[in-house]
Amino acid sequence: MTLTELRYIVAVARERHFGRAAQSCFVSQPTLSIAIKKLEDELGITLFERGGQEVAVTEIGERIIEQSQRVLEEAETVKRLAGEHQNELVGPLKLGVIFTISPYLLPRLIPALRILAPDMPLILEENYTARLAEMLKRGEVDAIIVADPFEEAGTVAWPLYDEPFVVATPKGHPWEKQDCVNASQLTDESVLLLTQGNCFRDQVLQACSELASKQNHHSGLASTLQGSSLNTIRHMVASGMGVTVMPSTSIGPGDDSLLSVVPFEAPAPERRVLLVTRKQFFRKKAVETLQQAVFRSGLAGVTMLEGEGPIGG
Repeated sequence: MTLTELRYIVAVARERHFGRAAQSCFVSQPTLSIAIKKLEDELGITLFERGGQEVAVTEIGERIIEQSQRVLEEAETVKRLAGEHQNELVGPLKLGVIFTISPYLLPRLIPALRILAPDMPLILEENYTARLAEMLKRGEVDAIIVADPFEEAGTVAWPLYDEPFVVATPKGHPWEKQDCVNASQLTDESVLLLTQGNCFRDQVLQACSELASKQNHHSGLASTLQGSSLNTIRHMVASGMGVTVMPSTSIGPGDDSLLSVVPFEAPAPERRVLLVTRKQFFRKKAVETLQQAVFRSGLAGVTMLEGEGPIGG
């Protein structure tokens, strides 16, 4: 058994395809297939069910591959320990960020990070929480920025900031004259939400229980409309299709001509944003520096949680 063989089976499990896995490992498909068959013969088990368009991982294969991922990470740690003179802040960091955070945080985070770690560029991945959690588990990204609650075995999370929600309406809407909006008032409006599968949609429905109840009992425009992104929803609201709930960081100066923004009645619903890594991820200094860059980003309208301890560590 070799580390190369372990890299091959992890790649196949990730890609669910021998050809794509071979490409990602920069070897020919026959080379990869022969190596995996040799490993299966050595272990006396079948790791993959071959056939059809997609490769399936067997039950014992899932356990072997999870352990292989840990072995590969430990091997990387050995390399780092052997060269302690190397700076953890040198070299790319693979960061995943959910769709409802990345457009608003990254333009401020990256300049701050360039000051703190100019030799640590980011390889970025935007996706849904569930997909980023899987990528983190498989080592495809080093860290992810997501919203609480987040529970995944083998991870540790650092609170970054709390972000309140606000209500956005078309210009001229009666709520413009109000100092704040009570969540119960949303039941009288056509409310635009993100499509199912997006965690921010779930957070809005959880924070606004009356709206959740309305959505469960009605359908069509009288209940809730859906948009594929916050930017799409912003423009639908501006056109007069309804109102929406948005994270405060998604509202910028350029929205003044399109939208009216009204805060919620206290206590306003909010979300907590987390930085999450695998427990065994070895570049601790890189993660700490990324966290500090968020704190120094000058992100408006949020409460930074500098000094909060890790969760799950």
